[in-house]
Amino acid sequence: MQSSAWAASAPASRCAALLQPLPHKLAPKPFTAVSNMYHFNPLTTVAPAPGAAAAMCSSLGSDTSLFMRPLPLSAASSPALWGQRVVCRSAATVAPPTQTAASAGTEVEYEAIIGIECHVQLLTRTKAFCSCPSEFGSQPNSNVCPVCLGHPGTLPVLNAEMVTLAVRAGLALGSEIARISKFDRKQYFYPDLPKGYQISQYDEPICTGGRLEVEVDGQLKSFGIIRAHLEEDAGKIVYAGADRLSGADYSLVDFNRAGVPLLEIVSAPDMRSGRDAAAYGEELRRVLRTCGVTDGNMAEGSMRVDVNVSVRPRGSTVFGTRVEIKNMNSFSNMQKAIDFEIDRQVSLLRAGRGSDIVQETRLWDEIKLVTNTMRKKEGLADYRYFPEPDLPPLNVSDEFIEQVKASMPELPAAKRARYLSLGLTRGDVAVLTDEIATSQLFDAVLALGTAVKPAANWIQGDIMAYCKEAKIGMDALAITPATLAEMVSLIENGTISGKIAKDILPDLLQGKGNKGVRAYIEKQGLLMISDEAAIGAMVDKVLEANQKQLQEFRAGKTKLQGYFEGQVMKESKGRVNPGLMKEILLRKLNGE
Repeated sequence: MQSSAWAASAPASRCAALLQPLPHKLAPKPFTAVSNMYHFNPLTTVAPAPGAAAAMCSSLGSDTSLFMRPLPLSAASSPALWGQRVVCRSAATVAPPTQTAASAGTEVEYEAIIGIECHVQLLTRTKAFCSCPSEFGSQPNSNVCPVCLGHPGTLPVLNAEMVTLAVRAGLALGSEIARISKFDRKQYFYPDLPKGYQISQYDEPICTGGRLEVEVDGQLKSFGIIRAHLEEDAGKIVYAGADRLSGADYSLVDFNRAGVPLLEIVSAPDMRSGRDAAAYGEELRRVLRTCGVTDGNMAEGSMRVDVNVSVRPRGSTVFGTRVEIKNMNSFSNMQKAIDFEIDRQVSLLRAGRGSDIVQETRLWDEIKLVTNTMRKKEGLADYRYFPEPDLPPLNVSDEFIEQVKASMPELPAAKRARYLSLGLTRGDVAVLTDEIATSQLFDAVLALGTAVKPAANWIQGDIMAYCKEAKIGMDALAITPATLAEMVSLIENGTISGKIAKDILPDLLQGKGNKGVRAYIEKQGLLMISDEAAIGAMVDKVLEANQKQLQEFRAGKTKLQGYFEGQVMKESKGRVNPGLMKEILLRKLNGE
């Protein structure tokens, strides 16, 4: 095996941490000084003792750099390459220098660098490489077979639908669709991974590049997409005796999820706050749900996000030490976790404890609202990727991409623009486009000729409140778009009042008026009273029962008109025509 020399750009005054230990099979060798740079002699077989290494570090000048990057032997001996520095991600290089007297009064401003890895379960009926059902909530270990359990001699067969959904997601995100991509084996051991490896895509993913436009607190921002690749999910570990690993008596493994198709979408580190990240996640879910790629149910684990957070002095181009955060089951929790982690890292840096920020995975505790260490990461994991030998390269033709493109639905951004053109406010648009079922009902009602604003008000008002109370989505309602359109029309033409509509709406939402709203109202005896004589008789009855208030009104206390209107409405049980009633009431109040 060819030996290597090592290189890094850390000043010698901070290099001790970099030598404990080095991620290479060969230990550091004695040092040879070359001007102001040092390189390790790759041919020496005896490593210096730890004390000697520490002494060497302390003896170097503050402006000295150490090479600790793997270089081929042929390159390590070339002076021309000694000056090619690399940026070290060690926490020791992130800590701000000690403030001088000149800068003691100035506090360093920091900015966060945030990237998101989002795993979405694809909406296929079967798993990625076998015919087992891909569904949530089945009895543990009931949706398994020799293929997804990794039994010897079994072979995977690619689910074509997962390719279609991946291409659809890539088109929605503006990604480049690879005409040829491949699958790889990602080797690692964990109890929920029955094969001992995961079929994924490493260096040739199906989607690369792309952007997602997101409105964050009224400001439009653009976040980059690095890649999206296909892979299979692992199983699920269930902790008995507690809802998490801490405090559990023992663990159980459910392999129903093993082999479920996933699309992992990796964002660029373009986000700068927890709010940015939450808005990105919410819009990404909207886009993918609109396209039918995933149901995006975070509570069921069909959309899972891992967040990478680091901080650096504002204006710097060097990334700080990256910390990964897991265990966030909502975008609200994701925002809180990121904001906490930013504050934690900035506080450590300002306290001169930058070395305490290490590359690690932390878990979000939604009860204590803090992140806690899950595991340290001393370096990049060696997953020993190699091409999956049991699957051929994935070929996606131009014709196939065009077919998928032709089936693409209207994306959320285009839908919001269309709703705004109808005269709706941004607030109305945000509510109506947040859930697919909501916008589908709204569009169906509009297609029947219903006025825009009344339809929007009923859907995002009383109907949404009913759904929230019943804990259902609008797609679970029994009412038809035609029934809702007829109800709004009856209000508009004065056949029923808004109060009557509110009273009968729960019945209509349960499908009781789908044979005709007017017929249902007539059967219930709820048609609006528009007969002038009948209304006049009700007004006379109210005035007779409220002589004191009538005298006060005629003495100048005109605000009592609202009181009388309420009494007449009560007398009619909400069925009186409000416009006609007000006209008749005002005449009688004035003694006409």
